[in-house]
Amino acid sequence: MAQGDTVVLGTRKGVIVLGRAKDGRWRIERDAHLGAVVPYAAVDPRDGALWVGIEHGHWGTKIQRSRDMGKTWEELPAPQYPEGAEIKPGKPAKLKYPWVIAFGAASQKGRIYLGTVPGGLFVSDDHGASWAINEALWNRPQRFDSWFGGGFDDPGVHSVLVDPRNPKRWIVGVSVAGVYETTDDGKSWTIRNTGLRADYMPDPNVAEGHDPHLVASNQAQPDTLWQQNHCGIFMTEDGGKQWRSVEEKSGPAKFGFAVAVDEKDARTAWVVPAIADECRVAVDKAMCVCRTEDGGKSWKALRKGLPQEACYDVTFRHALDVCGDRLMFGTTTGNLYVSDDRGDSWTNLGSGFPPVYSVRFVRAG
Repeated sequence: MAQGDTVVLGTRKGVIVLGRAKDGRWRIERDAHLGAVVPYAAVDPRDGALWVGIEHGHWGTKIQRSRDMGKTWEELPAPQYPEGAEIKPGKPAKLKYPWVIAFGAASQKGRIYLGTVPGGLFVSDDHGASWAINEALWNRPQRFDSWFGGGFDDPGVHSVLVDPRNPKRWIVGVSVAGVYETTDDGKSWTIRNTGLRADYMPDPNVAEGHDPHLVASNQAQPDTLWQQNHCGIFMTEDGGKQWRSVEEKSGPAKFGFAVAVDEKDARTAWVVPAIADECRVAVDKAMCVCRTEDGGKSWKALRKGLPQEACYDVTFRHALDVCGDRLMFGTTTGNLYVSDDRGDSWTNLGSGFPPVYSVRFVRAG
């Protein structure tokens, strides 16, 4: 199978593995953990292991790994917040939601990251056999008065980017708090929110209290970062030291959750727009994907093959991915779309999927 011919979905009712056959058709190869909420599923490019975070509700958070693409599974210990840890004074911290799983560099064989609600970043150096919370981020004094929940009651870590040039440098996105950078393997952190807006705050230029919906980059140009923010679309070309607003003033590319960055050209990116706040539906009830090829100076709305009337859909933050010229995204009403021409045209792979939380192509290391 070529890269981009297999994709894994995290959904409201389990994990789904799809494959593209030689005739070009996509088929469900298998599913697992049916009925359980899978916020995120991804394959480790270093060894091909499929990882899923599961939120069982009654049974709590589970971490599962498969070494044969979902045929068999092994349960790993779920991280635990330190004894006595508090979200706020008097409110104990307990793992509620496994929001994102990220993988270390090729030189870090056992390194796995888990971003969670209520705001903890956990790290494993033994393939998930044990976990440790990143104390430096968790113990920031500002966490008590400047971090808060958005879609969840509590803050959450949803983006973890590891610099391929220097695995001691990570970029982390937190809702609601902002973007943080470490260059010493998590021992210390620097705020990277300059240039962002928090229009819902008394001071829109607060140091912490921003709501990045997703922070994304590519492996080729990791200093160029993109984010869908609650208040717009932002990008930076200096590793987050200075962000700039690049949303459209009169077009649909303003608010949304998902963003994907071209693997070779970091100034090319895609977003799936929505109406903000009280609606959370497609703009004008017409689905589109917007693409920029000049770092956000201009955007093009791509609509061919997407529903253009009576569309109440929205795409969550991890539910869009790109691999080469192929893109795929899923929606909250169970639609799944694929494009083989960089978004110029789209094909619906089905409308009966569960609500889709994450879409990730399988890539070899």
